[in-house]
Amino acid sequence: MKVFNLVILFLILNFFTGVNTGSSPDDELMKIFSDMEEYNLRTYPEGATYNGDNRYDDKLSDNSEAAVFEYYDTIRAYMSRLNSIEYNNLSEANKLNYDLFKSSMEENLAGEKFKGYLMPMGQQWGIHINSPQIVNYQPVSTYEEYQKYFSRLRQLESKFDNTISNMRKGIAEGYVMPVFLMDQTLPQIEKIIVTDPEQSVFYSTLKKENKLSAEEKLLVENELKEIITTVINPSYKKLYEFVKTEYLPACRTEAGVWAIPNGKEMYEYSIKNYTTLDLTADEIHNIGLSEVARINTEMEKVKDQAGFKGTLAEFNEFLKTDPQFYYTEKEDLMNGYRDILKKMDAKLPELFGILPEAKYDLFEMEEYRAASAPQAYYYSAPDDRSRPGYFYVNTYDLPSRPKYTMTALALHEAVPGHHLQIAISQELKDLPKFRRDLGYTVFVEGWGLYAESLGYETGMYEDLYQLYGALTFEMWRACRLVVDTGIHDKRWTREQAFEYMKNNMASSDHDIRTEVDRYIAWDGQALAYKIGELKIKELRKNAEEKLGDNFDIKKFHDQILKNGAVPLPLLEKIVNDWVSAELNKKNLN
Repeated sequence: MKVFNLVILFLILNFFTGVNTGSSPDDELMKIFSDMEEYNLRTYPEGATYNGDNRYDDKLSDNSEAAVFEYYDTIRAYMSRLNSIEYNNLSEANKLNYDLFKSSMEENLAGEKFKGYLMPMGQQWGIHINSPQIVNYQPVSTYEEYQKYFSRLRQLESKFDNTISNMRKGIAEGYVMPVFLMDQTLPQIEKIIVTDPEQSVFYSTLKKENKLSAEEKLLVENELKEIITTVINPSYKKLYEFVKTEYLPACRTEAGVWAIPNGKEMYEYSIKNYTTLDLTADEIHNIGLSEVARINTEMEKVKDQAGFKGTLAEFNEFLKTDPQFYYTEKEDLMNGYRDILKKMDAKLPELFGILPEAKYDLFEMEEYRAASAPQAYYYSAPDDRSRPGYFYVNTYDLPSRPKYTMTALALHEAVPGHHLQIAISQELKDLPKFRRDLGYTVFVEGWGLYAESLGYETGMYEDLYQLYGALTFEMWRACRLVVDTGIHDKRWTREQAFEYMKNNMASSDHDIRTEVDRYIAWDGQALAYKIGELKIKELRKNAEEKLGDNFDIKKFHDQILKNGAVPLPLLEKIVNDWVSAELNKKNLN
């Protein structure tokens, strides 16, 4: 799920600079929220289209340096507007809304000094990967809708130019990506450049059902070919040449962010941003080492139960190399996931009192980004539910996609993981829109990892190999704590990180390298999973101990999810208040 946390943050924190007109503090706060929502839609029109608001289908967001400066100035103006509200006169619910809104603004302003816009692309994100995503959500049924699509595509030329301009400034100021990550972007860019326009991913919209007349279809085909030939291909070629000849020679060789200006402070900011806790890199590193040791013990037990006589490393090698654990056809892999999720869907009423209305489906990850992408992503459904949420499955290199981890991955990305949690949050209509969109990574990814553990109590891990696969996924997240802090704080090399994970995981070398490169590119994000899961498990254990026979798993899960994604300290308060209320009910009875 992981690339959309940045999109959600952008949506939340682009703010409108209007004037408060409410007649009461609560009204003024609601006006701020509604103004913010409208500003978000205008300044991030791609997101508006994605969520079913079609007023800006012909526009693209501005990625120029000037727009970045304006963005932060707007946040400061919003802070001023927010500070003028009489906080003590707000309702209790709105005091919480105010606090979350203000803290998100303050956190974003704190990140201004790290100049993230000067490193706008890598092997897993950037204009070269994001631009083709337009075809998945752009309305293209009528001739008029195609004209809006064409307007959007023609604007890509300036966005590519802005990207190059920002990266040039990054070179001048020392904000550059590692060379071994940027190397991977060249084949990604190349795959979009095609000689035959009809083979372009941007031409694929014409394969969708439409209401075009024969004459309109011919006009659309010709204009789309012209745009691909004169705008898309040249823009991608220009970016390719810039990266190859100008950017790569200036890239850094070190893996960690410690190597760029303010790198140590930047990583401390990332830790707080992604965990919502005041933890040091050393504390997280040690939590990771402890978890790796604990999970290793559990893996040894399963290996012995499976009757394997060798070492754990030999068992991992057996799992990585034996053909019985791998599909040879992509469709079989996709159908395997469908079967798993069908079983889990039937079990959801045992665990949750509230289930989302939004549907989900599987989607095969696009070829142009699959080689450097993780095993899966989750893309949420739009607010209008015009299409489902998508569990994107990476089918590249099938010998690196083991069957025994499929159950854990499906539970994490779809149900009861990301789809269930995010869809429920989107459907909390009593909360302001910004609250429904909040994407605290430690909550979202912590829930995803916790959701994997629900496979144990629902019988989803049907044999020892699937059980071991679930443990390998938990080990993977524990290793992240060690490796992420190792790279960005302790100055580990890329190879040190790879060797550590290889020595502790059953994943393929390709998968491990992809993951290590992801942590290098996205400092701190990998910390959220284990930290969040550990907190949710801690809260559940405490609730079970205090409530005893009165503990209700459905009520517990509903308490976790009923406020959307929140920081961990607030989640702890929510659950503890619920436990106290349940104890009071028991005492009264």
